[in-house]
Amino acid sequence: MSGKKKIRVLIVDDSALVRQTLANILETDPQIEVMGTASDPYFAVKKIQNEVPDVITLDIEMPRMDGLTFLKKLMSQHPIPVVVISSLTANSTEMGIKALEYGAVEIITKPQLNTKQFFEESRIRICDAVRAAAMACIKRRQINNFVVQPKLSVDVIIPESSVSSHAKIKTSEMVIAIGASTGGTEAIQKFLQAMPIDCPGIVIVQHMPEHFTRSFANRLNEICQITVKEAENGDSVLRGHALIAPGNYHMLLKRSGTKYYVEIKEGPLVNRHRPSVDVLFRSVARYAGYNAVGIIMTGMGDDGARGLLEMKEAGAYTIAQDKDSCVVFGMPNEAIKLGATEIVLPLDQIAHHVIKYVKKVQSKN
Repeated sequence: MSGKKKIRVLIVDDSALVRQTLANILETDPQIEVMGTASDPYFAVKKIQNEVPDVITLDIEMPRMDGLTFLKKLMSQHPIPVVVISSLTANSTEMGIKALEYGAVEIITKPQLNTKQFFEESRIRICDAVRAAAMACIKRRQINNFVVQPKLSVDVIIPESSVSSHAKIKTSEMVIAIGASTGGTEAIQKFLQAMPIDCPGIVIVQHMPEHFTRSFANRLNEICQITVKEAENGDSVLRGHALIAPGNYHMLLKRSGTKYYVEIKEGPLVNRHRPSVDVLFRSVARYAGYNAVGIIMTGMGDDGARGLLEMKEAGAYTIAQDKDSCVVFGMPNEAIKLGATEIVLPLDQIAHHVIKYVKKVQSKN
């Protein structure tokens, strides 16, 4: 432990209370060190000139220079992994999505001090996001073997049981299930933009805070051929449509007769996340089985690895994104090590491969 180099973090936020709160949160992690704070990007630049941090946490809405402007300048001149930590307003969620497009690694909501549970969940998410951001800069430095907090398994949301009889029956309707975390917004965008309007229904878990998922879905809906929306409880899974799990809620696939729909529910963090990829994948294994394709994409940790294995064992076709095209080769790597994947592909080949596979399966039915 003592020999490991700590992740040095620069906190940039115009609120002194927020800066202190974030510093207190980050310093609970033995692998993270707060090297300094800055009240706006101008002060941040001065600090960076003296000492380059491994990760920057950045507020979006600040006086003198907003976070987006600073982020664009930073990424064009001196790229440093950035975690955006923002409040939940309509304006900030839209700006948060733009921040991801400009190169931010993660988006996290600002911690609230009103309940002990919310603060603890915020602490887990913020520390995990900083570790993931540090891992994303593989070429500059490699940081491994972090101490992590205990995590709950998918059993707390959907208990393990035998595969539903529906899942063992092949039908003409298929479901594509996708799980992603760090770097996933870009990966999901590229995949969905390549999907034709008659593609099978798609269900997606992307680790992202509440409300940001709606802005993300709306943005994708504008630039994709297919329809993309943030999922609501009871939404049908339809051809040419993609449903993205709402932030802070788990999403499960369910089946009624030959029709698929989603259930949105509350519950504890699973694998340190809500929504959890494992929760979605287990439900897909149970209710779709042979009729599903599972894809695990870039992200830190192992959320989704065991769920993808359950999908494979239930007869689904499973795919992992390869190391070279991942921002962080964590989740796909864990799935590969478990033997949960049929094939490993670069991001730019996954959509074409899925389309080809679906046509092959449907031609047999």
